[in-house]
Amino acid sequence: MKQWNGKRYWLVGASAGLGAALAEVMSRSGVQLVLSARDEDALRELAGKLPGRADVLPLDVTDAEACAAAVEQAGDVDGIVFLAGVYWPFGADEWDAEKANMMADVNFTGAMRMMGAIVPKFVDRDRGHIVLTGSLSGYRGLPGSVAYSSSKAGVMALAECMHCDLRKTGVQVQLVNPGFVKTRLTDKNDFKMPAIMEPEAAARIIFEHMGSDAFSRAFPFWFSLVFRLGQFLPSGLYYRLFF
Repeated sequence: MKQWNGKRYWLVGASAGLGAALAEVMSRSGVQLVLSARDEDALRELAGKLPGRADVLPLDVTDAEACAAAVEQAGDVDGIVFLAGVYWPFGADEWDAEKANMMADVNFTGAMRMMGAIVPKFVDRDRGHIVLTGSLSGYRGLPGSVAYSSSKAGVMALAECMHCDLRKTGVQVQLVNPGFVKTRLTDKNDFKMPAIMEPEAAARIIFEHMGSDAFSRAFPFWFSLVFRLGQFLPSGLYYRLFF
């Protein structure tokens, strides 16, 4: 069981939705926060509502120089949670190059930039906690999700590789793979979203996972089984059953 009181964590992608809900849960547990996203006004509004200390550090994760500078500005943190993400629903038959590239650049390459800037510092001191946010949609190909699913699959592979390399060090790497969470991103969907969760409920699950020694957690549990078990099906059967 981790002791949270007095710890300092950096939430990247904290201005709204799941990031803001996690900030609330962590702040109420005594964690000092650094809040980052592109929307400085939203970050300051959130910081003003939190019960504990929260420093605001605006950041665009598509800017490599800004990421490196932000790591220096954030200073000594005990951990980082990467939640930054953008989303538009479309498939390969309706390819939107601009939106697809943005999803890749924020969701996956943004995580890569941040890890490249902060992981060496954690490794040098042999201490740190890294949490990356994947998705149930990243386990296997899905219709209408060509850019988002691939970007999240990249994040999941990144977390797995980091865990392999760092699991015997003082740097802990964890991965969370949520299903549908009610945010301004999922509001773009025009289809039924099974087992959709409120951000506060999802944030509590993530924080519970952060307090454990386990590497990954997919949720909601029963809904996640559909995606996880689908990995083991032969391709022909997978596509016949699910699509």
